[in-house]
Amino acid sequence: MIQKSTLIVTIVCLLTAAVAARAEKEFAKDYISTSAGDLEIAFIGHGSLMFAFDGKIIHVDPVTREADYSTMPQADIILITHEHKDHYDPQAIRQLWREKTVLIANQAVAEEMKDALVMNNGDVKTVQGLKIEAVPAYNLVHMRSKDVPYHPRGNGNGYVITFADKRVYVAGDTENIPEMKKLEKIDIAFLPMNLPYTMSPQMVAAAAESFLPEILYPYHYGDTDTLEIVDLLKESEIEVRVRNMK
Repeated sequence: MIQKSTLIVTIVCLLTAAVAARAEKEFAKDYISTSAGDLEIAFIGHGSLMFAFDGKIIHVDPVTREADYSTMPQADIILITHEHKDHYDPQAIRQLWREKTVLIANQAVAEEMKDALVMNNGDVKTVQGLKIEAVPAYNLVHMRSKDVPYHPRGNGNGYVITFADKRVYVAGDTENIPEMKKLEKIDIAFLPMNLPYTMSPQMVAAAAESFLPEILYPYHYGDTDTLEIVDLLKESEIEVRVRNMK
């Protein structure tokens, strides 16, 4: 029979090891050339991303299940797409916060985080020299229950961030909605790909073909077979890059 003290020590050791492993995790990174230097993209996991550009750090949807944010570079800007817990984590925000941090979020998050700068669909703001546009993110097809979408129209945001001459679209949780056809000159797009919450590979392909980014990163894809989106767009001029974003 295991002694209680032994069990406690074992649990503590396991938790310590788990935290250490998470802290030591190395994230894949890509570097995109812009007219003002490289844009560094770190692929944290699920819907969490980190951009480094011109001395600034921008975190998107940081959540502690994906990284130990106490070991990550603190934020100049934090973008939260919506209030679901796999995108909005107050603990991660606190760990990334410093005096000059600007938190940008939808209204639902701002009701909890009083320091947030609210952006609604259609808003455009320049924050610390970066142009940021909030665009719609919602479900048309997939419903939580009858007539109740997983992500209702007008609540959550996607964001288009302009880094010098490159425009990066982080879609948030959305389907291939009509508003995507209005997106202009998108160089890099992050599109979610997991049913029933967002899109199937076929929907992602249709979304990408509606505004033709130069580079497409599927993200927030869980157990979805990413080879499907690669195959669907193999004849397209869109470059599909798959990174570890489960």
